[in-house]
Amino acid sequence: MKRTILTLAGVLLGLSASASHGEDLAAGKAVFEKFNCASCHGADAKSPTDPQYPILAGQHEDYLAHALKAYRRGQSGAPATANIRKNPIMGAFAVQLSDADIGNVAAWLSSLPSDLGTRK
Repeated sequence: MKRTILTLAGVLLGLSASASHGEDLAAGKAVFEKFNCASCHGADAKSPTDPQYPILAGQHEDYLAHALKAYRRGQSGAPATANIRKNPIMGAFAVQLSDADIGNVAAWLSSLPSDLGTRK
């Protein structure tokens, strides 16, 4: 009985942790498609059209969100700092994204299969 309760508690905890931020994966995919991110990062988000463009699939969600917000700040004309990224293409896209859009697309991209990760 205790084992069943502990297992159920673990499953519920895992489900609540994965949905704790309220991201909508379908909405994240829609953002990726709406802004034609595939034109640079590839349809699978892991086959960029230029080796200089990063692989997004499987990247850490918090890193992706931070990067998009840094591009958005960079577009605002703020002086360059560690929290600002200045890139005319990414800045033009990021400035159009709401915080919810950024959270959704970051969650969707991080959920995609990828070779990114820690190998043991």
